[in-house]
Amino acid sequence: MYYFLSLLSGILITVMVAFNGGLTKQYGVYSATVIIHIVGLILIAAVVLIKRERPFSAGKVSASEKRRWFLYLGGAIGVMTTVFNNFAYGRISVSAIMALGLFGQSVAGLTIDQYGFLGMPKHPFSKRKLFGLLLIIAGIVSMINNFEIIAVIVSFFAGVTIVISRTLNAKLSGLTSIRISTFYNYFIGLIVSIPVLFLLGNREASLMHFSFSPDWYIYLGGVLGMCVVFIFNLIVVKIPAFYLTLLVFTGQVFSGVLIDAIILQELSPRILTGGLFVAIGLTVNLLLDSERYMKGKDRGD
Repeated sequence: MYYFLSLLSGILITVMVAFNGGLTKQYGVYSATVIIHIVGLILIAAVVLIKRERPFSAGKVSASEKRRWFLYLGGAIGVMTTVFNNFAYGRISVSAIMALGLFGQSVAGLTIDQYGFLGMPKHPFSKRKLFGLLLIIAGIVSMINNFEIIAVIVSFFAGVTIVISRTLNAKLSGLTSIRISTFYNYFIGLIVSIPVLFLLGNREASLMHFSFSPDWYIYLGGVLGMCVVFIFNLIVVKIPAFYLTLLVFTGQVFSGVLIDAIILQELSPRILTGGLFVAIGLTVNLLLDSERYMKGKDRGD
């Protein structure tokens, strides 16, 4: 079920990006970021109220756990992801941003799995998985068609921040609840995104002159984003970070290709080929893990 939810979250992210793209076109990147966080915060706040949870109450969190303040920074780091992607947009292709973001997520995921950073369980890398990893890297490389050093570095770190953000949110959900962790993702994200708007969004129309677009669906990005954060809070601690990254990416790539084929009447062989390489490499490594699990089960491990 957790692997299916990972794929589903990738599909939701693709649709969310399409909605957020319309929102960005209407209001600008930084204003859209604020709107997305407002929509997501309103929705999750309503859910929290219905469940009668108290996000600002200490509850069951002990004094030692409260000192782990950094767990509340998932939403702030998520804003960094938006800023990094915005910087890279227009300097390198969208497919390059996506591929480099995957590379950053993969490196961060492998590092967390290998050493158990941020309190995550260890999943050491096996040399048997090297062939699958090489296929994954080949898929990533095939999607990059241009190169600008600063944009490349920023896109890579955008991927790293995604992994850190979702890991912090998931760890916070373990101390509180999935709903409260999702609430803090949007609450902290909104607090950070507002000053970012004033500092970097000086060319955008002010939210003081806000008017609704007749294309109502563009406001649903915050709703889908909340669903994705909610799913991540549920599954991040259940499967290795590296596999989560690749499953989400696989869902993104193939749903993105499908959307382009239906709406834009376009099909990118390069993106499709890269996605196939990533999917095959992921499948190989998952099969190796499954084989190792069954052998351990037979031995009674």
